[in-house]
This record gives sequence, structure tokens and C-alpha cells, in this order.
Amino acid sequence: MSDFSLLLTSTIVVIFLLAGIVKGVTGMGLPTLAMGLLGTVMPPVTAASLLIVPSFVTNVWQLFAGPSFASILRRLWLMMAGIVIGTVAGSRLLASDNVKWTTAGLGAALVLYAAYTLLARQPSVPSMAERWSSPVIGFLTGLVTGGTGVFVVPAVPYIQALELSRDDLIQALGLSFTVSTIALALGLASHGAFEVRHLAMSSLAVLPALLGMWLGQVLRQRISPAAFRRWFLIFLILLGFELLVRPFLA
Repeated sequence: MSDFSLLLTSTIVVIFLLAGIVKGVTGMGLPTLAMGLLGTVMPPVTAASLLIVPSFVTNVWQLFAGPSFASILRRLWLMMAGIVIGTVAGSRLLASDNVKWTTAGLGAALVLYAAYTLLARQPSVPSMAERWSSPVIGFLTGLVTGGTGVFVVPAVPYIQALELSRDDLIQALGLSFTVSTIALALGLASHGAFEVRHLAMSSLAVLPALLGMWLGQVLRQRISPAAFRRWFLIFLILLGFELLVRPFLA
């Protein structure tokens, strides 16, 4: 933790508080927003290391909060296997010292996810196609996760297209994010980029993340979650675009 100044530590705390609020209101978005905001003040590989503990804690809670863990795991295990393989393979890029391309990749992933979620019509996946599409989507998600630290592309649109019940959807997303978090830690460690000295700061970030989730759940009762989500996605597009073009303007 000695590498982090008081200003940077305070910035990290505020970022995870804000990301927790977003997750509390919308049910998702903590890793995505945290990676985007952290990417503005540090290299993406460092941001990904800080993300591991709070993402794991908040998503494990989401994973086991529902009643259908076993059935969801049976249905999505091929996708989860693809996520692990793709993340370990893709983390070579994130673990590299090429900050220019990892920052641009992070920005592109944020723009792609937010724009698709905001503008695209919700597709559906025929049950006959799940067996071959799940591992493909998992592997592609893993490549994006390993390369940028963003867990949501294309996993979230795909899981939403499976037409699960609301509780099963939340639990399935929790499963995907939890597996992605573990796979990202394994991928970074396999390339010597997961620094143990960052675990203390990553663990510290759990507290503001949980506080933010609680505040977000309170806020959810007083605002329109749909309107909040729409403005959150617009913000992600702007943030992602800034990260995408920044390396080429320097």
C-alpha cells in the first residue's frame, strides 16, 4: 500500500463508493465503472488488480443470494469454462507493458457495451443454439476480460437473451462475474502481473463498495432505476470514448 499516496487512496475509495452505488441501484456495473474510472488514474493492469477483492466479494454475495445456483451452473458451465480459458489467454495483453493499447481497449469495451445496451433491441437465444453458443460467448468474454479487465462484453447481453426469470438472471450474472474475477486473478498471476502488495488496497476497497451498494439500494426506492441506468450508460460511453482516444492524443 506504500505505493499509493493519500490523494490516490482517497480517489480509489471514492471510485469504489460510486461503483457500489451504481450496483446497488441497477444490480450490476461495479467492475465496469470501477475499471473505467480507475483507468483514468492508473494503468489498466493495476486497476484490474485492485478490482479483484471487491468484485469477488460483491459478486459472490449476488451469486448465492438466489435459489437456483445448481441449475444455473448446469446450464452455463460451458460458458464458464470458456470464460476461464479466454481470460487466461487474453490476460497476456493486460499483463504486458503496453499501456497505450490496454487503455484504448478498455475504452472500446466500455463504449461497445454501453452503446449496445442503450440502443440495441434485446435478442433471444434459441435453446437449440445454447450448447454451441455458450462456450463461444464465454471464450470471447474471457478474451475481453483478460485484455481489458471488463467482464460484461458479450456475456451480459447473451445472458439477458436467455430469457431467465429476474432472480435467475441476477444469479447468472453473479456467476459470470465471479468466474471472471477468479479467472482474471489467475490470468494476471500466470503472467506475473498480479501483485500481492496490491491486495491490501484491494481489500480496503471492499468497505466503500459495500457501503455504496447499501446507499444504492436506498436510492433505488427514491428514483427511477430505468432513468438512472440510462444516464449511467451515457456516462460510460463518454468515459469509454475518453479512454479510447487518450493514448492517441498524448
